[in-house]
Amino acid sequence: MSTIKHPLGRQSSKVYRRRRFVVALGLLAVIVIIALVIFKPGASSGQTGDTDAAKSDAVASSTDTPTTAAAAPPAVDGAPCDPSNVTVEALTDKSSYNPGELPQLTLSLLNNGTTTCVINAGTAAQVFTITSGKDTYWTSTDCQTEPADAEVTLKPGIAVSSSTPIAWDRTRSAVDTCEAATRDAAPAGGASYFLNVTVDSIAAASPKQILLY
Repeated sequence: MSTIKHPLGRQSSKVYRRRRFVVALGLLAVIVIIALVIFKPGASSGQTGDTDAAKSDAVASSTDTPTTAAAAPPAVDGAPCDPSNVTVEALTDKSSYNPGELPQLTLSLLNNGTTTCVINAGTAAQVFTITSGKDTYWTSTDCQTEPADAEVTLKPGIAVSSSTPIAWDRTRSAVDTCEAATRDAAPAGGASYFLNVTVDSIAAASPKQILLY
């Protein structure tokens, strides 16, 4: 049996070129693999990551730190009221009261001037007085606790009324009876009484009459 043998000695230049080409391809493949390992396509650079982190920090900072401004207290406008331009009126919820009913005392203020003004209408500046003839039966300041000032703006021609009435317990008051268990009751049976009011030393033009039964 015959066999085919490769010839010995120098081979043709075509064979050498083929071998060089194969070696070159091998080197190129190695270079490509090394480049892929070093550069890692698809991974973001450190600079971009830092920029994104900075943006995230900025958003978090603007979200976590509210900048809501505190509401300013309401302002009281105007110069002090001229007492001659202020009308004070004594008011009650009823004109006559049955046994056991307590008169509810209030007041109103009216600015008769042409400009807005300010008056102290707090409980520290209010005085309610119940009289009958020349006899004073009850005064709101006799046993008052924690009086307070309150600046109130009065606009021309607009009446302002007190929102919380003061109840008269139908007794005779005095500064030395505040701690007493009982006080003398004011006579009833149709007896007539008058409510007088002053606000910031301005007295009501006329008293308000009430009847107790």
